[in-house]
Amino acid sequence: MAEDDMYTKDGTVDYRKNPARKDLTGTWRACPFILGNECCERLAYYGMSSNLVVYFKQQLNQHSTTASNNVTNWGGTCYITPLIGAFIADAYLGRYWTIAVFSIIYVIGMTLLTLSASIPGLKPTCYEKDSCHATSTQTAVCFVALYLIALGTGGIKPCVSSFGADQFDDTDEVEKKHKSSFFNWFYFSINIGALVAASVLVWVQMNVSWKWGFGIPAVAMAIAVVFFFSGTRLYRNQRPGGSPLVRVAQVIVASFRKYRIEVPSDESKLYETSDAESAIKGSRKLRHTEDLRFFDKAAVETQSDHIKGAVDPWRLCTVTQVEELKAVIRLLPVWATGIIFTTVYGQMGTLFVLQGLTMDPRVGNSNFNIPAASLGIFDTLSVIFWVPIYDRIIVPVARKFTGHKNGLTQLQRMGTGLFISIFSMLSAGILELVRLKYVKKHNYYEYKEIPMSIFWQVPQYFIIGCAEVFMFIGQLEFFYEQAPDAMRSLCSALQLTTVALGSYLSTLLVTIVTDISTRDGKPGWIPDNLNYGHVDYFYWLLAALSVVNLGAFLVVAKWYTYKKPVGTLR
Repeated sequence: MAEDDMYTKDGTVDYRKNPARKDLTGTWRACPFILGNECCERLAYYGMSSNLVVYFKQQLNQHSTTASNNVTNWGGTCYITPLIGAFIADAYLGRYWTIAVFSIIYVIGMTLLTLSASIPGLKPTCYEKDSCHATSTQTAVCFVALYLIALGTGGIKPCVSSFGADQFDDTDEVEKKHKSSFFNWFYFSINIGALVAASVLVWVQMNVSWKWGFGIPAVAMAIAVVFFFSGTRLYRNQRPGGSPLVRVAQVIVASFRKYRIEVPSDESKLYETSDAESAIKGSRKLRHTEDLRFFDKAAVETQSDHIKGAVDPWRLCTVTQVEELKAVIRLLPVWATGIIFTTVYGQMGTLFVLQGLTMDPRVGNSNFNIPAASLGIFDTLSVIFWVPIYDRIIVPVARKFTGHKNGLTQLQRMGTGLFISIFSMLSAGILELVRLKYVKKHNYYEYKEIPMSIFWQVPQYFIIGCAEVFMFIGQLEFFYEQAPDAMRSLCSALQLTTVALGSYLSTLLVTIVTDISTRDGKPGWIPDNLNYGHVDYFYWLLAALSVVNLGAFLVVAKWYTYKKPVGTLR
């Protein structure tokens, strides 16, 4: 191997901060440790969160609407905190150390949550199985633990997928092809963890105890940390590039300072460093693009841009720095169209579970009851089924028709996921319509569980799983590829905030719908006893919003401009 080919050209370094050697670091040899870490971390997260609405309702004695909103608000926070972790990773610590530090916080949170469900005085007092009372202190300890977990996951979520993708040299065509496949198997590992959580751990919580139901996920998180550190010698690490927020602010300030200056038609007259490397540590140079030309003013050189011979970065920015800002702005409309999808996705942890609680949980003619939250296993099985199908069958077939190396472009993949998700809400709505007719026909209004199998919910879970494979994995890859090199964690966090905003939007919609539908003494769409409600109306609302959102996405995708990197990094 020639010396020039021995090392990666995307700027990555090994654990000793030396240039990363291709034959000793990265690629699939490093990925098992990252995938193992993600599998265990997701097992811990879903093992704790999948049944959380039931814990709030049965153990903390919260009303259905309150429990549902508390879950969605906490879940939303878990997807807002990644902005904190991502900023720290891109600006200061790098992805490796950010994951390491926040994993410790995560383990502390999981341990405290386990104690809150185990130790007398901290755990709620229960008189019967479903009749419990929690003091304000007990509730507070539970929520402190949950929000420590939310902070911990904030340093892991935005970094781990990008850290895995960093193991493949973006300038090597062979490795770059494997990178696309990595995102599929990364999401596959997430769902292996979720599969165990939704089946085994939910059953433990409902049939053994919450102490073990939360304790096992805490142990799983500790194992995830061990997995991660075990691969240290094999990892390729991107160097942090300094504060991305400062660089963005410099471009905006410089542009407004020069708002009267005309941008030259010849792009070669715009300011850029003469070196082969970008002035931004850990980033390749970016080619100039024609849209958002106002910000090009920041790269127009004038005499006042220099202070004692040095360039003032608040007056003059390189083309690459300007293109960083442009790339982020172009991502925002695509990002916005993911919010409705995550609102639909979030129903699995709330209304789908509450809907399932009203149905017959028996498996066949046996006495074995499947917990309502365990139906999420069919979403997971759907993902596990569709990922290999997509990676091994759909991509090669689509490649023959489109000529694109990945079969479908990332935007085409995301659009397909948005389209499929509509049918999940239609399926859930039709089932609820049939269920309510069954209740009315047989006067089952006061029945806690009507004699209608919970397995009629399977199609709505399976369809969402299929939509995930297209939308969420497409998003992961799209935001990684289109993010500037030194802002990949931050842009991954931006993608994750769609889940947060989707959760908050769900809470807002539930609150508005409840306020309007309960006027004049009516039970409303989502009462404590769903047999008197109309959850189907809420599903129709989400289906309609999804159709409108798909139309908006198609418009955004049509006008999207891809970033254009130049050269390599050493």
